[in-house]
Amino acid sequence: MSDNDDRLAPVTPLFGAGWAKPGTRAPDEPEWADPDESASFEARATRGDAEAADGGIADIDGHSSHGPVSPRGREAAEPDGAVVSALPTYAAFAARSEGSEAGPDVEREPEPEPETEPEPEETYDAAKARAENISLHALSRRGVSSAEMTKTLRSRDLPDEVVAEEIERLERVGLLNDDELAENLVRSKQDRKGLGKGAITAELRQRGVAQESIEAAIAEIDDDEEQARADDWATKRAGQLRGLDQATAERRLNGYLMRRGYRSEVIRRAVEKALPRGGPRGGGSRGGVRFE
Repeated sequence: MSDNDDRLAPVTPLFGAGWAKPGTRAPDEPEWADPDESASFEARATRGDAEAADGGIADIDGHSSHGPVSPRGREAAEPDGAVVSALPTYAAFAARSEGSEAGPDVEREPEPEPETEPEPEETYDAAKARAENISLHALSRRGVSSAEMTKTLRSRDLPDEVVAEEIERLERVGLLNDDELAENLVRSKQDRKGLGKGAITAELRQRGVAQESIEAAIAEIDDDEEQARADDWATKRAGQLRGLDQATAERRLNGYLMRRGYRSEVIRRAVEKALPRGGPRGGGSRGGVRFE
């Protein structure tokens, strides 16, 4: 051995005396440690893993969940004399790392939401084509007024200028015509439902028909025809009022004709005809109610 060898620092085992060959002792190992340990490397590693699974692995500062470790810091003596390495194995560190990452108490940063590309804006021509499809579909179901069509188009998020152009186009080609719509509604309400001028006017206003179109359509209703329809409805209703006194029967018949939209003078004449006064009790004129 040369002089230079004397100046070399002594070699210390990297993982402590527990990793040295059996029967040897590290230079810094205290005398009370058993140098003649017989546990093999595999046995010590296995027992170290068992300690890790049991939660008894010693921390770096020399403390264990089962109590303080020996002064050696890296090793613990067992009653049978075998020396078990207290250094955590890679499996123990992996188990701890996985447990901490998957633990419920660990706060995780929210993952960023994927960015979505904004939808391209609708072109003017595309909006016009969509407005035409919407209006034609609405007209295929029933007649609509200009106000109803405007409301329908605006509900589809169309630009105001596109809505205005579509309404103008429909009126120009005759697909929207409030005058014609009002006349058709007057005939259907009279013939099928037997309504008077008041109820028909309210229905047209609810449909958004222009006021001038309503007035023109109502003016076409013949007064004599309206009175004849009121008389027919009063006579049919009077047959269901048997058993009532005169005043009660007249009051109920008045309310019935008012709900159908007839004017007060039309109602009065219809009630007088359906419930005549002055007849003998228990009978009446033809078509009137019979009281008991």
